[in-house]
Amino acid sequence: MLLKGCLHTHTTCSDGELSPQEAAAAYEAKGYDFIAFTDHDHLLKKNYLDLYRQVKTDMIIFYGIELTVFVNGYVHVGKIAGDQEELHIFNHIGEYDFTPEQLLARLAELEKLYPLDAVEITKKGFRDRVFEALAIAYPKIASDDSHTAAGIGRAWVELDAKREKDAIIKSVKKGEFWNCYLH
Repeated sequence: MLLKGCLHTHTTCSDGELSPQEAAAAYEAKGYDFIAFTDHDHLLKKNYLDLYRQVKTDMIIFYGIELTVFVNGYVHVGKIAGDQEELHIFNHIGEYDFTPEQLLARLAELEKLYPLDAVEITKKGFRDRVFEALAIAYPKIASDDSHTAAGIGRAWVELDAKREKDAIIKSVKKGEFWNCYLH
């Protein structure tokens, strides 16, 4: 089954402008099959999981978190839970003002801390061809990293998998997906 999804989005549970329900409704209206709430760890509301669980939608909702990690400067890692599987994504690698060489050095340090599965090569949903072309041994995903309604639907992944959380995560880990862009 061909599925469309976003693996990085923010809500009012941290610094996003839309509530989890509003964000889910906006993605669902654009034809998404799954999204991952990945609010910032240091800004999380205490009841964020309760708010995520109250969302009414036909989409698959992943519960995740965006970890702030120090590796010679701060970087972000998306940690997304499936039913049994877990996904770790080095988020928005082009947003740190690192040269490609500096980015690869941070990646090597990050690999010691987390079992990375993928890197996000977009900047708020926009293509970054420098980091997209960088030789990295991980699947490269496109995502919105949306914080607002206007940021929803710029970049997404499509994959052919069962409509189950773990099947989606396994497809991403294997690099079996397509990056898609609005622009």
